[in-house]
Amino acid sequence: MTVTSEVVNAPRRQSRRGASFRDAGPPVALIVIFLIFAALSPQFRSTDNVQNIVDAAAVLAVVTCGITFVLMMGSIDLSAAGVMGACALTVSLLVANNRNDNDFGLLGIAVAVLLGCAFGCVSGLALVLLKVPSFMATLGMSAVGLGVATLMFAGVQPNISDTMVKGLAIERFLGFSYLTWIAAVCILVGWLIQRYTRLGRYAFAIGGAEEVLLLSGVKVNPYKVAVFALAGAFYGLGGVMVTSQLGAGLVQAGDGYDFSAITAAVVGGTLLTGGRGGILHSAVGVMLVMVLTNGLVQIGVSPYWQGGVEGLIVVAAVAAAVIPQRRRNQVVK
Repeated sequence: MTVTSEVVNAPRRQSRRGASFRDAGPPVALIVIFLIFAALSPQFRSTDNVQNIVDAAAVLAVVTCGITFVLMMGSIDLSAAGVMGACALTVSLLVANNRNDNDFGLLGIAVAVLLGCAFGCVSGLALVLLKVPSFMATLGMSAVGLGVATLMFAGVQPNISDTMVKGLAIERFLGFSYLTWIAAVCILVGWLIQRYTRLGRYAFAIGGAEEVLLLSGVKVNPYKVAVFALAGAFYGLGGVMVTSQLGAGLVQAGDGYDFSAITAAVVGGTLLTGGRGGILHSAVGVMLVMVLTNGLVQIGVSPYWQGGVEGLIVVAAVAAAVIPQRRRNQVVK
């Protein structure tokens, strides 16, 4: 009996060690990359530059919070760009601006976030009711969002004059912009949802073993829709934050954020196949991507190379996560 117990328990201890190593990998990589760039560039390690890195990560962190929940389910979400564009135009036309006499303040921000939530809800319904693959449903929703944003833009850029919205990107608290603190709150809220709510636990379970949930009698479809709706709300808030930074509503407010958010989540340890990772993992991934991007600029690497570097990072991160699983399962897909 003793021998049997040892044989059974050994793989579990090894699995825990492997999981701990995977969890520690991104933070260690972040520290190592930061130290390398700090050694290569005195400007990189300055206090002002560190503050700039953190401030620049704010919008990406919020968008990544949303996409992380979708990835945890094993789905994919490509709607961020369109949803952010529609929400950016919405908030810019509802707060004080040069296009109309509206001045709804916080209510305008709330409407923009709710619009993002509605877009996400439609994506989720397309997935569960029409059985449209998530990447196609969200890609289509992104196109819809961009169309709505273009209609609202109407050929005239809405410049905001609302001091509260503009102040979010300008005013500072403890050295960081208010947008950075909003991002920190979003990360905290996302982690609490993931850790302590049924929605967060089921998102993990759907990505890890949806069949087990179905056999247990759990109706997973409402939770899938709720996850996409939650992600849309994060994108909507991201659109508001970009509008605050630019001082205007632009159709292209969300350009590139979908791929950057997926990059950050995957680099942080959230699997594209679902069931592993989480908000804190993705937050580390966001900082890793931003440190790498800033560091390359500081040492003189052309910004045009950054997109290629992000692509290589995604491939490397996915390979590092998937290869051990395939070896363990002896399966090649």
